Amino acid sequence: MPLRSKILNPAFTKMSMSTAAPEGKALPEENPADDVLFNSVFGVRTIELNRPSKLNALNKSMAEKIVPRLQEWEKSQLANIIILKGHGGRALCAGGDVGALAALNKTGEEGIKQSIAYFGLEYQLDHLIATYTKPYVAFMDGITMGGGVGLSVHAPFRIATENTRFAMPETKIGFFPDVGASFFLPRLEGQVGTYLALTSEQLKGVQALYAGIATHYIHSSSLPDLEARLAELTFDDLATSREKWSIIDSTINEFSTGLPDEPIQLGGTTRTSIDTCFAGNTMEEIISALHAHNTPWASQTLKTLLQRSPTSLRVTLQLMRLGTGYEWTIAEAFQREYAVASHFMRHPDFVQGVEHVLLKKEGPPVWTPPKLEELGEEAVRAFVNPAPGEQRLALLRDPGVGDYERYPHEGVVGLPTEAEIRRLVVGQNTWVREDVVRYFVDARGGRDGVERKVRDVVERMTWEEHGMVRWRE
Repeated sequence: MPLRSKILNPAFTKMSMSTAAPEGKALPEENPADDVLFNSVFGVRTIELNRPSKLNALNKSMAEKIVPRLQEWEKSQLANIIILKGHGGRALCAGGDVGALAALNKTGEEGIKQSIAYFGLEYQLDHLIATYTKPYVAFMDGITMGGGVGLSVHAPFRIATENTRFAMPETKIGFFPDVGASFFLPRLEGQVGTYLALTSEQLKGVQALYAGIATHYIHSSSLPDLEARLAELTFDDLATSREKWSIIDSTINEFSTGLPDEPIQLGGTTRTSIDTCFAGNTMEEIISALHAHNTPWASQTLKTLLQRSPTSLRVTLQLMRLGTGYEWTIAEAFQREYAVASHFMRHPDFVQGVEHVLLKKEGPPVWTPPKLEELGEEAVRAFVNPAPGEQRLALLRDPGVGDYERYPHEGVVGLPTEAEIRRLVVGQNTWVREDVVRYFVDARGGRDGVERKVRDVVERMTWEEHGMVRWRE
């Protein structure tokens, strides 16, 4: 087990820190040849996204550089851990470069085909990360949205900081939460994934940890020291993935200096409301539930939904429900999303949303169709279901290799899940609520955030009968 230590090499620390431009000065002009920086220090291999003036938005050039490097490192006996980070101090990655894609789509069919090809490459990269055979650590420091989520959220280690800004904002721009969102969002607790997908709600800082998006939270000033510490780790040749994950997990926890004293954003009564209002299988059911809920939160949420693309809402909800049933493996999720993205590239809402929400910002987008009731189920199925003879996306793994229905690292790192807490409560006949909290705090070695997360769950989901805790079914 690694010991707590201050990092040895100040030169390494200085080299590793991302720096923003001095106040009042513009960032230097970007060189496409350097839009991704790669580095090797002992057993660590780093990928640093380097388009700070674009908030490190992912483009074709970057993806084409990252894929072969990951493949090379996967074969190397010297590469122990991969670290993903962003340069500039403001973002890991704010998403894909959708402005460039919208411009391509406006040029006609050839441009649309180029946009579709970009999504194919992006999803191949994301799937490669999701099935990577070596430990992969994502520093979610700063804005982590859209395409940046695809590069990070499938990793076994996802580190949030006080700067983290997580969101899947696609329904704002006439698109859908992609990059494997049809796999990872339905696997969040309750209806949290559906809520985040439809509303584009933003999670800041430690809230990404509480929601299950991040697995760890440390202060951003500790990231360079953590990176250097990870570079020093070595593993036995016969060590299993879980053994490696355990060592890395303990190492990351060494750098925790406590969590901000703030309530869980998607906890308490808000979480109960989310689970109640977003349980429906149609947008009409969700909207009706929000009307019936009749609270300020419900009113604001309803207002938010009615500003979104009706096509995006219906397609996104359908994908969330398919994912909830664990019907797709990780490979199938990316392949089905590729078909959906291909359809959206030919739909007017994408260009309309990107131009009005992100670029021109001249009034609200005009969606096609403008109202939910004008979009039938047949049109939704045309988006979600592959057309007859439609070619599936060829992934970079051989069919079936590394495929799974649940993340292999599920339950190994991160805070206790609601499912874990439920199993414990259901299996006990003599415990009170405090016993449940104490059990998880002790089992996780007093890890930061465990007590607050478990208390939130037991207060929402249990009751006491004759002094004994019972789960609310």
